Amino acid sequence: CAFITHLGACIDDKTPLLRSNDALNREGLRLLKNIKVGTSTKAIHSFLGWEQEFFVIKASLYKKRPDLVNCGRTLVGRLPARNQQGELNYFAPPPTEVNTLMFHVQKIMLKLGVAMAVLHNEVACAQHEMSPIYCHSTFSADNNVLFMEVLEKEAEKMGLHALLHEKPFAGINGSGKHNNWSVGTDTGMNFFYPGKTDEARILFATAIACLAYGLCQHNEVVRCCVATAGNDHRLGAQEAPPAIISLYPGTGFEQHVDRIIAGGDILGYKAEKATANPRAASAMPAVCGVEDRNRTAPFPFCGNRFEFRAVGSSQNCSFPIAMCNTVMAAGMSALSDLIESGKSHRDAVAQMFKENRHVIFTGNGYSEEWKVEAKKRGLPNLYNTPMALATFNSKKNKDLFEKLGIFTNEECDARAEIMYENYVVTLSAEVETLIDMVETGIIPACSEDMASYAALPRVAGERQQVYMSIKEENDKLRTMFEKKPHGLHEEAAYLCDTIKPQMLVVRELCDKAEGLLEKGKYPYPSYETMLYSHHS
Repeated sequence: CAFITHLGACIDDKTPLLRSNDALNREGLRLLKNIKVGTSTKAIHSFLGWEQEFFVIKASLYKKRPDLVNCGRTLVGRLPARNQQGELNYFAPPPTEVNTLMFHVQKIMLKLGVAMAVLHNEVACAQHEMSPIYCHSTFSADNNVLFMEVLEKEAEKMGLHALLHEKPFAGINGSGKHNNWSVGTDTGMNFFYPGKTDEARILFATAIACLAYGLCQHNEVVRCCVATAGNDHRLGAQEAPPAIISLYPGTGFEQHVDRIIAGGDILGYKAEKATANPRAASAMPAVCGVEDRNRTAPFPFCGNRFEFRAVGSSQNCSFPIAMCNTVMAAGMSALSDLIESGKSHRDAVAQMFKENRHVIFTGNGYSEEWKVEAKKRGLPNLYNTPMALATFNSKKNKDLFEKLGIFTNEECDARAEIMYENYVVTLSAEVETLIDMVETGIIPACSEDMASYAALPRVAGERQQVYMSIKEENDKLRTMFEKKPHGLHEEAAYLCDTIKPQMLVVRELCDKAEGLLEKGKYPYPSYETMLYSHHS
């Protein structure tokens, strides 16, 4: 289905996905004809397998946290002494209540025609994941929306609450929704699988050249499709890919790219699965993938697909996959243009790799060195949402969307405005909620706690200073918020660059106060209570 205006303008996330699949089909068929591979192909499709991460807490505790109710994330809260050190949650079995919930959701989804193949704990305490069997992107995107609705409803029936925000709790891992994406034909050929035949290997190398072009020449488009207020807390935070969009095809294929650029044949890459030897008589060697999987990369190769790891947990998959399809179609179109102009298939692929080589990176995406190196390569580091959104409706991007039939200029401008508005609304709600929580909950608790030290002021330590600072900094935040400028672009930048840092100042003081308050006086359920109360 598609949600459009009376005049046919798209006002949803699904329509761009449908249009992008058309572009992918059109440019993909054109490319196959030009390289004389898969000539019997009648249709080309994109495929998606999503990995939905989420937190589960007691519903009764959720209702006592105004920040979770209003914003989906905690605006104050101190980490317990035991949080995610040692990966204790990741390698442990799910808590009984959560296990029951996930199996129940799995059963319901199966009745609805969606087979959920994976369910397990994630790295952070109270964090979990469920994933379905891979299928066509349009169906899969709808299935994910359905899954999120089912999860929330079934959790509520059990007295639990599922948190789908990208960063419900500060200091521990947030949640993503890795989008495993591939492109294939109606005859069974996979553009992203090296295969065992010359035809499959030629298609694979050609496809990576197209993808490298798309990610390099239209880098900002891919960054914008994961730019949200919630996702800003994840990207580049040592738990998710950096905000710098790069391509990880594997170290072996990276070497093959350099050989092609130097004049080598497209067929030189052999996708041979290795084995990892445990060097123990009672354990057999384990079969490894074609290439190592780099979890620090935003776009790593995973054997027969690419995993777009930067997608946020609350997002609709349709928009990110639409943009993946779009840049891939752009690469296919560019390569076809070169071949149709007279270049040989090999030389056209070599030129594409040479001109876009700098988007390929196989190192540590979390490192500070990569930020420096990426800047040298000319790759944008759009590390917050306002910076990213400022590029979305540029002339370059409008030309891309119009050429491929994804957005008209008017639709592109409208979408940019909506993304700005979502950011401003989200941040504004967070500011007002934080101010209110401090004023009506934390300051009264601090005042009551301070009064208990009237007879022994020397025992109070730094309490008076910390408690007074909370009042001063919260008042400062209120004044700063009242002075926000008008205009979506200006307001978004102000909230990001001026208000968010002040919110962090208030938060740090409140979290310090939580460690000073007499037990029982903190006005909201603590992190420790929320993260562990449902474990049994």
